[in-house]
Amino acid sequence: MPPSNTPRPSERGPLAGLRVIEFAGIGPGPFAAMMLADMGADVIVIERAADAAAAAGYPRSALNRGKRSIALDLKSEAGRDAAWRLIESADALTEGYRPGVMERLGFGPDAVAARNPRLVYGRVTGWGQSGPLAQAAGHDINYVALTGVLATSARAGQAPVIPPTLVGDIGGGAMFLAFGLVCALHEAKRSGRGQVVDAAMIDGVAAMSGLIHQMRDNGFWRDEPARNLFSNSSPFYEVFECADGGHITLGAIEPQFYAELLQRLELTDVDPARQYDARAWPELKSRVAARIKTRTRDAWCALLEGTDVCFAPVLSLAEAPAHPHNAARQLFVDLEVDGKPQRQPAPAPRLSRTPARTPTPGARCGEHTDEVLAELGLDRERIARLRAGGACA
Repeated sequence: MPPSNTPRPSERGPLAGLRVIEFAGIGPGPFAAMMLADMGADVIVIERAADAAAAAGYPRSALNRGKRSIALDLKSEAGRDAAWRLIESADALTEGYRPGVMERLGFGPDAVAARNPRLVYGRVTGWGQSGPLAQAAGHDINYVALTGVLATSARAGQAPVIPPTLVGDIGGGAMFLAFGLVCALHEAKRSGRGQVVDAAMIDGVAAMSGLIHQMRDNGFWRDEPARNLFSNSSPFYEVFECADGGHITLGAIEPQFYAELLQRLELTDVDPARQYDARAWPELKSRVAARIKTRTRDAWCALLEGTDVCFAPVLSLAEAPAHPHNAARQLFVDLEVDGKPQRQPAPAPRLSRTPARTPTPGARCGEHTDEVLAELGLDRERIARLRAGGACA
C-alpha cells in the first residue's frame, strides 16, 4: 500500500492540531499550504468534483504532500453544505483566486466570518486585493518587474535577466502568505477573532528588497550595472565558466575573502586594496575568467571548496542532491510515488524538538473525500447519496 498521508503520532510537527482548508489553485497558494502541512497542520484541499476523474490519470502533485483532498461540487447545495462544515471546523482558509471570485462563490471573508469568527482567511494574489491593477492578469515576471527588483538583475548594456518563479510566486507570495497566516493565527489565540491576510506578491517581493534599498541609500548599491559589484561586473562576485563547460561561483565581497581569492588564483600582482575600484574591474575580470577556464569544475572544487573565498560550483537540479554537504544535511528526500521513485526537497526550516513531518506522496484529487466527510459526521449512506448526486467525488 502507498504511504498514508496521515501523520504518525511521533512526527506530528509543531502545527499539529491546526486545521487549514485550502481552496485548490496553482502556484503560491498550494506551496504555502504545503509548508503548513509539512509542519503538521491538517490541510484539507477542496477540489472540484468534476476534476476527480481526469486527475486520476495525472501524476501526484508534490505540493499536495501531507495534505488530504476532498472533491466537491460547490454549485450543489449538498456540496456547499459539506464545504461549510469544513470551514466551520477550521482554523484557517487559503485561496489564490482573483479578488472577488470567492465572494461570488459565496465563501468570501464576510460570509466566512459570520459562521466562523475565529478563522484566519489567507488570500494570495499577484497585485493584491486592492489598487488599480487588482483585477488585471499577471505572472511572476510582471510582479518582480513592477517592484523594481527585476531591474537589479541587469548586466551592463543588457536587458534584465528573468528570474525563476521562486522570486515572485514562492518568495514574494507563498512565503509571505504562510508567514501572515501563522502571525494571524497566533493573534487569534489571544483575541478569539480571525482576520484577512492579504498576501500580494508585489508586497512580498518589495519587502525582500529592503536590504538592497538600504545599500542603495548608503551608496553601496549602484543603479549603473557597470559599477555594481552584484551585477555581473566585478571580478569577485560572478559566475565563471570552467575548462569542461561547467561553471563555478565566486562571492568574495569582504576584503579578507578577496585577498584569499587572489592568493589562491595566484594573482599576486593584483593590489587587494583596489578591490572596489570599478575602473580596474573589466581587465581583472578577464584575467580571472581566463584563469578559471584553465581547470575543470571539479578541479576548482578541490582547490576552493570549503575555503573563505566564498565559493560554490553551479550544480544542476540532478546533481545537487548528491553533493556531500547537501547529502549530509539530507536536503532532499526520496519517495516512492505510485511505484516510481521521486525526489523532493525536504521540509524547511528545521526544528529541534518538534520536527516537520516525513514527506509523503501528494494527495490525489478527492482521495480523502469519504474519510473527511465521515469526520464531519456524515454516515456511509449519506456519503453514498452525495456521490450518486454528483455533490462529491
